[in-house]
Amino acid sequence: MSAKSPAPSGASTTAHSRGVGLALLVVASAQLMLVLDDSIANIALPSVQNELRISPANLPWVINAYILAFGGLLLFGGRLGDLFGRQRILQIGIGLFTLSSGVAAIAPTGPVLIAARAIQGLGAALTAPNALALIATTFPAGEARNKALALYGAMSGLGVTVGLLLGGVLTGTLGWRWVFFINIPIGLALLAGTRILVDAPRHAGRLDLPGAVTGTGGIAAIVFAIIHGGEQGWADPMTLIAFGLAAVLLPAFIIIEARTTDPMLPLRLFRDRNRTGSYLGMLFVSFGPMGTFYLLTLYMQHILEYGPVQTGLAWLPFGAGIILSAGFASKLVLRIAPRIVAVAGILVSTGAILWLSTITPDSGYVQHLMVGIFAVAVGFGLSFVPLTLTAVTGVRPEDSGIASALLNSTQQIGVALGIAALSTISVTTTESRLPNALASLREARSAGNTDAAATAGQAIVDGYTTALSSGAVILAAAALIVALMVTARPQQAAERA
Repeated sequence: MSAKSPAPSGASTTAHSRGVGLALLVVASAQLMLVLDDSIANIALPSVQNELRISPANLPWVINAYILAFGGLLLFGGRLGDLFGRQRILQIGIGLFTLSSGVAAIAPTGPVLIAARAIQGLGAALTAPNALALIATTFPAGEARNKALALYGAMSGLGVTVGLLLGGVLTGTLGWRWVFFINIPIGLALLAGTRILVDAPRHAGRLDLPGAVTGTGGIAAIVFAIIHGGEQGWADPMTLIAFGLAAVLLPAFIIIEARTTDPMLPLRLFRDRNRTGSYLGMLFVSFGPMGTFYLLTLYMQHILEYGPVQTGLAWLPFGAGIILSAGFASKLVLRIAPRIVAVAGILVSTGAILWLSTITPDSGYVQHLMVGIFAVAVGFGLSFVPLTLTAVTGVRPEDSGIASALLNSTQQIGVALGIAALSTISVTTTESRLPNALASLREARSAGNTDAAATAGQAIVDGYTTALSSGAVILAAAALIVALMVTARPQQAAERA
């Protein structure tokens, strides 16, 4: 009998490996779907506006409704997973996301589409933190978990690139409604695959309603203020009211969490300087690359006159850089301190953004843009994995959902802040050079006036380069924060200890 015993063991190992591989595919695909939806609808906005007669003032809310619900409800979604089971909340989130995608795809009016997008954001907020938390319960610590985190991080960057490309192709061929229809088969396949994931024991507590209201309201208010301020101005009354509301709700949230016996956000998470440094690092790291993504997309379309599909193709090096560097980082953190890997990555992105800040109206893609785009992605991938690892390692099992949600929240707020702040800097700089420069550029091109077109184009590019330089400064600050606060040892040494 002893001669036969290895066979079942080998079969069991193969089955386990297949199960872990499928679990990784489910988690990575869920993250890809959520991030893809951040960008896929951008390309479709002109078509959506024409068919549904949405006013220019309301059109941005096709995007913002998703971002606001996603960013504002992440902590709530993470805590629900801790209390009621991460696998169950993940399934509810994917189900809501899939159902609301169908509603968005058949929406007869603008308000229905915007409401469906908000529900998509709710589904994403229930899905994202619990998918990340399930990595910790499904994959053993060490190389397996690092690889899972690397793929999770790669999907974050790849999703934005694929979203732009896929959005352009679907809108140009099948119509804008297919940017939402595409989520239905993906969502249904993910729901079927979630059964393979390994859940953790639930936290035997109750939902902290005062904390949920003040925390969710405070985060939603600050995300709204950032979005609205970037569009309407930082002195706009609604922007100031939203910032004021956040200034009241967030301190109230901290006071409530410090006093309650079962808080939504346990403040003990911040006692670990590595975790706190990782959260702050992720906030500022997300600021730079995503703001750069936004500005260069405008540069390609307005200055280089790329079409939607060509713009999406131009960003493929970003996806390639993320995938390569995230996989490399997952191996580096086994032997090198996370701080060194993360800081090196941040400095690579900083240098790349400074390089991109030297663009001119005549910059070539291969010689200038492609190199910078690839390097920004490499730096982001190198920093994402160690920051994620130090943020979720060593967390109590009952807190893993909320710890993951907090990491996602800092990333979403960083993205929103980066786009809003760099966009404001760009627009303000351009207006100081030449008011209504974009309209002037279009008129000059239509009239064949090359001198006027060159003047307007230079004013617009001056705005982009000033904003990119500002983004590089923020990334340099992120490198300093991580260097000073993240002191964790290489993972293998930590495991031996």
